[in-house]
Amino acid sequence: MEIQTVGVIGAGTMGNGIAQACATCGLNVVMVDIDEAAVARGLAAVTTSLDRLVKKDKLTAEARDSALARIQVSTHYAALVPAQLVIEAATENEGLKRKILAQLDTLLPAETLVATNTSSISITKLAAATTRPDRFIGMHFFNPVPMMALVEIIRGLQTSDATHDAVKAMALRLGKTPITVRNAPGFVVNRILIPMINEAFFVLAEGLASAEDIDAGMKLGCNQPIGPLALADMIGLDVCLAVMQVYVDEYADSKYRPCPLLKEMVAAGWLGRKTGRGVYRY
Repeated sequence: MEIQTVGVIGAGTMGNGIAQACATCGLNVVMVDIDEAAVARGLAAVTTSLDRLVKKDKLTAEARDSALARIQVSTHYAALVPAQLVIEAATENEGLKRKILAQLDTLLPAETLVATNTSSISITKLAAATTRPDRFIGMHFFNPVPMMALVEIIRGLQTSDATHDAVKAMALRLGKTPITVRNAPGFVVNRILIPMINEAFFVLAEGLASAEDIDAGMKLGCNQPIGPLALADMIGLDVCLAVMQVYVDEYADSKYRPCPLLKEMVAAGWLGRKTGRGVYRY
């Protein structure tokens, strides 16, 4: 299947990033969210991002205008019908994702491929909630989507070879480097990354070093471009906690227990950059 139009559900950070990546590579995009304000914010974020690339001479003004012209926004799932691939990029909540997938099943043609941008929820389980399990797959982008090269392509037990091959080809068309991953909690990158972030919170809670020194140690000692605590703020502390909880539930292994400090900061509403305060203030 040749993919020419991509539907994106969710105009937030991941959704608008996926929309931008697709549009700048010549694909038509339909970006959908719950209300006009949400889609307006998403489109404004894409515009700001593209303007920044133009100012840095990484994109021409003509290419920016062409990309924006390829993005259509809507508050109705029916607008997704022309898409050959629909990528669900809603909040990391299994119940919400199941609800969205059920709505898509009633609207999309049988041959439409559906992908989820989940970072931890079982692809096999979500696929089983659809009427097209063989045409369902995980497509895990990384933030910021336009800049990050990696895409995890996650096969559920039911995912067909044709679906995998079509989605992998599209990822390559976007200039990404896809890796194929078997379905498991956290897949590959987050299975390693989020427990590391959780351990950094334990180190911070135990007073072994300041947040700044923990991040500096990991940047300079492990050659990481950003420290784990600053990265947690970028990801969202609530997202980190949710992923750790998935590991606890799925593996029943105490090594995945969330750090109490992480849980307390989430309870306080200190979620990171998006709220202006997390480990650091913004």
